[in-house]
Amino acid sequence: MQERRKPLGMKNYGHIAHLPGSRMGPGDHKCEAGQARIATLKARDRHDHIIVQEKLDGTNVGVARLDGALYPLVRAGYVADTSPFEQHWRFAQWVYANQDRFLAVLRDGERLVGEWLMQAHGTRYQLKHEPFVAFDLMARNDRARYDELTDRVKNVDFVTPKVIHRGGPLSIEAAMEALDTYGFHGASDPVEGAVWRIERNELVNPGKNGERRWTVDFLVKYVRHDKQDGIYLPEISGKKSVWNWR
Repeated sequence: MQERRKPLGMKNYGHIAHLPGSRMGPGDHKCEAGQARIATLKARDRHDHIIVQEKLDGTNVGVARLDGALYPLVRAGYVADTSPFEQHWRFAQWVYANQDRFLAVLRDGERLVGEWLMQAHGTRYQLKHEPFVAFDLMARNDRARYDELTDRVKNVDFVTPKVIHRGGPLSIEAAMEALDTYGFHGASDPVEGAVWRIERNELVNPGKNGERRWTVDFLVKYVRHDKQDGIYLPEISGKKSVWNWR
């Protein structure tokens, strides 16, 4: 195995805070009460815009472009082909096979973050699309707006999570009803949950002509209470790996 290294010097992706009632695992944390209210009940004002998407159940990965080179990464920020897990080696191979697509999307210093659905974790999928689903475009800790992400990836056909709502707040109950049992990405087990993305048209220079700029304020998520993490992983199940895609 190659020496493990973090090209970014940081994690590829952190953990999204949970809404009230969401099933939490080790290392997870709840969102603030005010964030839950904005996402699911009452926006602060007309400058909040809320996007709700299906939450997918795979392994978190990313592809960073640094000094012109591409680096496939796992969540912790290590290069994917130095991982002890086959699904990460396969992700690295897939990235290099699709490097022209990533280079078309990414500017230097940016990374495209997503879910790698090759191997079943707690949800099996009958995939009708490729196993990489992109959900964030980032530079260090800064997120691009949802519309910028989709504009960047549309010409190279990267998949993004299904949007079930845009506009004002959406309750957890309404989100899970919109997803129905299996969601929109081919799940053959009940869908894991949803992610709320709160974007805000915030004041840049208060008192100077009211100039505003759109930013991604925060993300929160809901995971159904009976969800069991990693039940199809051999290190948990004691059985063979379950592959959604080979």
